[in-house]
Amino acid sequence: MDNIDMTILNCLQDDAHSSLKEMSQLCYISSSAVSNHVKNMEKLKIIYGYQALVDVKKLGYHIKCHIWIDVSPESKEDFYEFIYSVPNILECDCITGNYNMLIKAVFKETEDLDYFINNRLNIFGRTKTQISFSTPMRNRGLILEQEEDINSITEGS
Repeated sequence: MDNIDMTILNCLQDDAHSSLKEMSQLCYISSSAVSNHVKNMEKLKIIYGYQALVDVKKLGYHIKCHIWIDVSPESKEDFYEFIYSVPNILECDCITGNYNMLIKAVFKETEDLDYFINNRLNIFGRTKTQISFSTPMRNRGLILEQEEDINSITEGS
């Protein structure tokens, strides 16, 4: 990863619709060189997909929550299959501590969340749930810091 790759990644994380021309101007290289950098990062799975960021509240999902769950080792494969089948689970991490999984999910109503936990999720283990009141900072991607300003790299070449 060089500074050009980092500039391209920052640009794509900010707006995946950024054109090759826009990125080439930021990096001071040709559009075809930018395209080669992007293709290489896709090949290396540094970039593994593109998706639209959606305002779930505007779609009626007003309840965002984090659910800690302690899944037994014997149940993990079934649990993984289950979480992939639930469309309103946004993310799941394997974690350390008193619980071994952390789920981020959205629901339309608290009743939907209650039903999900008590009738679908609890079969995998004990849970603890917290509901988010607000989200002052949404997922912004990883902002990569460069060792030098991109201008000084191209000026020195």
